[in-house]
Amino acid sequence: MAFTFGKPKMMTDLGTASTSVTSDISACLLFIGICCLVLAILRRFLPLRTTPVYLLVPVFLALALPTSIVLLVPIDLASSSGSRGLWLPKDVLIVIWRILYWLCFALTWVILPLLGEYVDSGDRSPKGRIKYALRSNARYQLTVIGCCTIGLIYFMLQPGLRVRSFESLKALIMALAYCWGLVLAIYLMGHGLVAIPRRLFRRANIGENLRRVQASAPRVHDKLTDAFQDLEQVEATIVQLRRRKSNLPAEMQDWIEELADTMSLPESRLQTQANASEVPAVLTESYLANFTRTVSRARHRKARFIDAWDSLIKDAVRLQAILDSTASQQLVLGPPSPPFSRGAPLYKRLSPLTPYTRHLTYAYIVPFIQRFCGFIFSVAGACIVWSELVKTGNSRLSVISLTVVHHPGSEAGEVGFAGQVMASAWILYMCAAALTSINDAKVWGNRALVRRNTYGESGCWYASQIAKLTVPLAYNFLTFFPSLYGQTSYFQFLGRLINLSPLGKQFDRFFPVFILVPVCATFFNLYGRVKRFSGFGEMVDDEDDESQSVSGYGIGGWREGRDLIDRELSGHSTYSQSGAVNPSGNQRRIGLPSIANNPSNREPPSLSIPSGRSLDRAASRATSLTSGTSREEPARDAADEDDGFMSEFAHRVRNTFDVTDRPRWMRKLSEGVKIPKWTGSTADSPDESESAGQGGNSGGGLSRWLGGRPSEGRVRL
Repeated sequence: MAFTFGKPKMMTDLGTASTSVTSDISACLLFIGICCLVLAILRRFLPLRTTPVYLLVPVFLALALPTSIVLLVPIDLASSSGSRGLWLPKDVLIVIWRILYWLCFALTWVILPLLGEYVDSGDRSPKGRIKYALRSNARYQLTVIGCCTIGLIYFMLQPGLRVRSFESLKALIMALAYCWGLVLAIYLMGHGLVAIPRRLFRRANIGENLRRVQASAPRVHDKLTDAFQDLEQVEATIVQLRRRKSNLPAEMQDWIEELADTMSLPESRLQTQANASEVPAVLTESYLANFTRTVSRARHRKARFIDAWDSLIKDAVRLQAILDSTASQQLVLGPPSPPFSRGAPLYKRLSPLTPYTRHLTYAYIVPFIQRFCGFIFSVAGACIVWSELVKTGNSRLSVISLTVVHHPGSEAGEVGFAGQVMASAWILYMCAAALTSINDAKVWGNRALVRRNTYGESGCWYASQIAKLTVPLAYNFLTFFPSLYGQTSYFQFLGRLINLSPLGKQFDRFFPVFILVPVCATFFNLYGRVKRFSGFGEMVDDEDDESQSVSGYGIGGWREGRDLIDRELSGHSTYSQSGAVNPSGNQRRIGLPSIANNPSNREPPSLSIPSGRSLDRAASRATSLTSGTSREEPARDAADEDDGFMSEFAHRVRNTFDVTDRPRWMRKLSEGVKIPKWTGSTADSPDESESAGQGGNSGGGLSRWLGGRPSEGRVRL
């Protein structure tokens, strides 16, 4: 029995048929639900009360309109094949597609790029911001115009195609925009189809997940250190500007005071760096505008990595608590909150879980759900890739077509309500795979999504990418149904213009086959291999690369990350030594819960700006490597300062080899090689010799020739 809304009727005369009231109401309610979901997403990443309306409305439209495609494409399929399920008249669908497409086109290529640069501008006046936005987008727009010019020349050279009307020019622009969006969408989707299930499978293993979190801690910590130091230098320049503001106009003096009011460090701490900061002899409005933009970007970078570090610490504490609860089978993720406490989240106040059931949930049920979802997403990704490969040959073998079209050749309609649900699920997963891959790629500069503190320019950029990727993916999904997509309203609006030239038609048919390239690159970890051999693999962030500090020793290993996390939890963080405060006056606190079964329960430390560039990154990492032996040991003997040049050079050479993590193939070469006694090593096995070479015994033999002393595993800098 088919699930049908409204009166069953063939769609041959849908333009004059009376619309189904039930279908209209259902479609409106679903669209309202999508808008509420988009508002919830915006609230998570943007402060709704303080975000300007001119920024909030375009970003909302850039998210709500593409998201509604998940609802509109199944309705278009059902309306073109019959009246099963939700359906709308064809003329109504064409109007909706035109409004949605051109709004997304304008937001993607014109409004959001200009608005992002407008927000990023450091000028105080709207006129100056508009000028900066136009200048910044000039190169981007010239590139777009150049591509359109090349396409125009191609159109003029094709027999039978002449650009004689606005309709032909519109077809050219739409085809070029679709081709570029499809290239980007296919690559990102291919990466996401493998990365999403792999991430779920690996997170199901709690121990290995904790190891990966610890391995990523040094990298995040280094970026956080750089962000604090860059902001400190910028604020030192503000102090220098305040000293020289007396001879400036009143407007520029107010400008400098506004910058000084948002400083996060007291002026007394910045005196030394302020004397060394470079400020031009003549201060102009152009310099202040560029400097204000630098300040905004530095603060965004700091907020970005503070949020990343907080999330990493919380994940490490949660995973460690789950592992520690294995013996007691009692898991408490935080102090018990009163039922009507305002500080605790709603899901914690109303949680029915006891410590024992919480242990069962997080230790067994959640990993099982993650593995099950990973298996489902793996099968779904394989079906999508298979459907992309066979749709141009034999569409009957397409798995997506078989799951959506349930009534082939039926007079009442080929796509029913169940087929519409399946179509929405397929489109949603394809778009999710493409959009989640944006965060894995590291070619977008300083753009990032920060919880409740996303930079305005980053928000505009991410919204434009969503609008850019969703439209071509929706049309690519329709091509899975060769017998139906030619009758859809979306094809009548966009498809016929894409197929206007042989290039567009063949590109749309055969280019999706190249989805195998990103799929194979991600599945076989080609990014990690490229990273190891050439250093260009960081264009895509492979958080599960097994080549990163396999042994855990050396710089950047998981052991160093574990030490950094332990120091943060124990209150010995390098950032807690200076009590810097935020512009709001409150110290930055990490919102970590108190873990009942975690031995490192202490008050979370305050993140603040380090004392300056004197806190060298190499010294910090060397301290983390030796934290188990002498964490609070002062500087080495004063006699070290009197060593000669050759002795100091020998120490540096020795340190270089001691702290370097040798590759796996080099460690294999040393297996079975007996080390001579004159080197001073007492190791009887390759493993012992390796540990001795890494600092286990550095006081005899060859090390004495280099001027070394017994360092008990410590590294001399």
